[in-house]
Amino acid sequence: MLKRIGVLTSGGDAPGMNAAIRSVVRSGIYRGIEVYGIYHGYKGLITGNIKKLEASDVGDIVQRGGTILYTARCEEFKTEEGRAVAIEQLKKFGIEGLVVIGGDGSFMGGVKLTELGFPTIGIPGTIDNDIPGTDFTLGFDTALNTIIDAIDKIRDTATSHERRFIIEVMGRGCGDLALWSGLADGAETIMIPEKKENIDTIVERLNRGLQRGKKHNIIVVAEGVGSANDVAEAIKARANMDTRVTVLGHVQRGGSPSAFDRVLASRMGHKAVELLLNGDKGKMIGIENNKIVAHDILDIVTKKHEFNNDLFQLAKELSI
Repeated sequence: MLKRIGVLTSGGDAPGMNAAIRSVVRSGIYRGIEVYGIYHGYKGLITGNIKKLEASDVGDIVQRGGTILYTARCEEFKTEEGRAVAIEQLKKFGIEGLVVIGGDGSFMGGVKLTELGFPTIGIPGTIDNDIPGTDFTLGFDTALNTIIDAIDKIRDTATSHERRFIIEVMGRGCGDLALWSGLADGAETIMIPEKKENIDTIVERLNRGLQRGKKHNIIVVAEGVGSANDVAEAIKARANMDTRVTVLGHVQRGGSPSAFDRVLASRMGHKAVELLLNGDKGKMIGIENNKIVAHDILDIVTKKHEFNNDLFQLAKELSI
């Protein structure tokens, strides 16, 4: 039976990471396991920035955004020499299993550790919702609600001033934040990497709206499509229509996690400890049809997130 496990957060921060850390620590302690926090991700793993965590250390963090373990990029861990040092640090502290909370880049680190024979379990923590094998990632729901709240406020102004507003949201390779927020807020146009739309088509839609008396519009643009300012300039050049641009930026990543993210993080953290105790390694935890599941990390990092075309078509039909 394992006696000591570690937990780290890596990549971009996401609301719900702290709730997951809390769940790993307390689920481990409940089962008589010592849990060690690894600070600053894989960088901290290499440098030995590791500390034993007690139940009190994770008190009053379930409602906090960000991560108390901090996060950092680490080029050194991508080398064989760096990973060898990381393994030595784990052995030095007597850590026998590791929980990694992060995105696909973080999971690649988990794959490497697993290949070296070190049991690693991944928890998907990223607001982009771009990880296959799970319906939702930690932080997505919170970021989505942050975006929706912002668009609700912008729509009030758009209506009052009878203007077109373009809102740029995060999502370089995955348009889920734009798609879900656009659908939830009744956006007339949603621009995402998976379904690139011609500017002429968008202008045509705007003109149709004007002809039937529509005087304001909301256009949601995922950053992976391009800059919202570029979209505004293209619309101006083709149709001489003025628009206003709002780039939400990193405000989407912060804030207190939603109830959904807190519960999901708690379930995933608990499952991670359970898997390590059962001797599993190289797994990623997900949620599918409201059930907590586990997949091989190697399978996950070699696949792409499945785009929900039905949701996109629904948004198009409802935005006529």
